[in-house]
Amino acid sequence: MASTATDNNQESHDRKAVADNLRGRRTIALFDDRAVDQQHILDAIDLARWAPNHHLTQPWHFYLLGEKARESTLHWVEVIVGERANPDVGARKRDKWAKVPGWVVVTCKRNDDALMQQEDYASCACAVHSFSLYLWQLGIGMKWSTGSITRDPRYLDALGIDQEKEFVVGLISYGYPKTVPVQKRHEAEQIITQLP
Repeated sequence: MASTATDNNQESHDRKAVADNLRGRRTIALFDDRAVDQQHILDAIDLARWAPNHHLTQPWHFYLLGEKARESTLHWVEVIVGERANPDVGARKRDKWAKVPGWVVVTCKRNDDALMQQEDYASCACAVHSFSLYLWQLGIGMKWSTGSITRDPRYLDALGIDQEKEFVVGLISYGYPKTVPVQKRHEAEQIITQLP
């Protein structure tokens, strides 16, 4: 009997840990200076690839940005933001992004079938979320960016991304949070409709 009670307590603890991770995860914009062990990122990608994907298309690809790609990212964000706003704003954006400990670019395979493309994008979004949740459990936060840099052909060329075969789902910055924002969400009852 004691072992059943222990098992039930463990299951309850496990469920609470999962729920706390889901409720607690936040988008992180400010990171501290600690480096993130690359193995954590590789482990997160390994788990992300188990996301649901229709017909097992496995449409995702993860680009881990090393120093050269990081410098290219900083250069192009300054150029692109500078063109859209002004050079001073571009320089400030570069300075802000230079403080980010690490980057990953996630892409999705292109598909001529519109429905399959939509399903593949949804699968990639699931993979990014799984990636995020695993890192959050380790105390590592991330921000999923989809700004103009992720669609600029010059930047994608600089990274060697074949734009005819794939498109960017997100530019992911990651690191240990300096601050964690507080958020409120609608109550579940506000978003549930029970149908007969």
